[in-house]
Amino acid sequence: MPDVVTRFAPSPTGHLHIGGARTAVFSWLLARHFGGRFYLRIEDTDTLRSKQEYTDTILASMRWLGLDWDGAPVYQTQRAHLYDSFVDKLLATGHAYWCGCTPEEVEAMRELARQNHEKPRYNGKCRERRLGPGKGHCVRLKIPLTGKVIFDDMVKGRIAVDVGELDDMVIRRADGMSTYNLAVVADDSDMGVTHVLRGDDHVSNTPRQILIYQALGLPVPHFGHVPMILGHDRQKLSKRHGARSVIEYQRDGLLPQALVSYLARLGWSHGNQEIFSLEELISYFDGGNLNPAAAAFDPAKLEWANAQFLRGLPPGELARLVAPFVREEGLDETPEERLAGLCLLFRERAVDLRALARSFRPLLVPAAELVVDDKDAAKHLTESGREHLRALAEILRACESFDATSLNDALNSYVADNALSFKQVAPPLRTALMGFMGGSHLNEIMAFLGREETLKRVKRAAESTHRTTALRCL
Repeated sequence: MPDVVTRFAPSPTGHLHIGGARTAVFSWLLARHFGGRFYLRIEDTDTLRSKQEYTDTILASMRWLGLDWDGAPVYQTQRAHLYDSFVDKLLATGHAYWCGCTPEEVEAMRELARQNHEKPRYNGKCRERRLGPGKGHCVRLKIPLTGKVIFDDMVKGRIAVDVGELDDMVIRRADGMSTYNLAVVADDSDMGVTHVLRGDDHVSNTPRQILIYQALGLPVPHFGHVPMILGHDRQKLSKRHGARSVIEYQRDGLLPQALVSYLARLGWSHGNQEIFSLEELISYFDGGNLNPAAAAFDPAKLEWANAQFLRGLPPGELARLVAPFVREEGLDETPEERLAGLCLLFRERAVDLRALARSFRPLLVPAAELVVDDKDAAKHLTESGREHLRALAEILRACESFDATSLNDALNSYVADNALSFKQVAPPLRTALMGFMGGSHLNEIMAFLGREETLKRVKRAAESTHRTTALRCL
């Protein structure tokens, strides 16, 4: 296949959200699959709503997702000269004309068409008047009077639109600013874009843009319009469905590779595979298998996917990623070696980095600061429970080695030698060590804490009367 060039063109009027991020993922994957180029274009011509902070978070979100772009970002506000040259060419070749109709006159034309049960449109009044530039004059594209605009959509298949459905659209406003459809064609042509993947809310723009390409004698790119992402109730996706901006997912502790994998599956498939590495996505995504039906966003499935990726990371890498969240929890003096050990203990139970960091707290605070759950203390730190703790304290103090294997043997021996069940011994010990009925295997918890800290916790619980007022720490 010839060189494939794609682009992602967000407007900096808000943060990058799920729908835009999926478009970026699809466009990026298509270019990378074919060894082509992927460009980032910031469509910032809406000067009233565009903000630098949104541009910054869009760029940061793209970097966090791993969606690198070729060259520097392109900004539409810096390209007015390009758009003017395209409009001037259309005027010079007779494919565009100056129009002096006021907005009120145009609206009157549309109202008359409505009354006649026709499509409301500009009636071409200035089409042959040979006007020139002047106050209040705009430039309109002179579209063909008959025929159809036909294109093969990568998602929806063949689409045909009769030109009678369209009118001579404005390509340069009276204030001298070029319109969206003209600017997009100029940008995509200038950047050499060969494939345009975008939301299907742009389907109505595509015939208009194709007419501009044809009037300019330029090659028309391949278009693909992906359906909107819906909520679980099949309504337009919003925060009430659990959707967040990309930057919020990053702050929540989601892994970028999990979000990319999940977004790729919203409207695309490769067999029944649900989890994809970035390398697999690049290998498989060739622009086919895009579903014309709208996909539903499922926060629980995204959470599940994130947990799978989290569990597959090496402990050292996971420790590095969770460290900032541990600091946010106020536990900032924790070496990464110890965090790696904690990751091994808790990663099977965590769904994101923030939850993982929170789960570390019981093992990173000193015994005196451990928060003990009232209900678990009342249920398990009974007289018999505390008696087991006192006996275990002597055994643990005498353990020659304090590693997980030796501690497991010591616990099993105590249970067997006293004709007990593990259910009699484990709950009070777990409550003593963790402050609540949670956490990893007891022997692993004690090995991580070490002999001194373990004995402090056991002694504290053995001497308690479970009249605590603390709340569960997780």
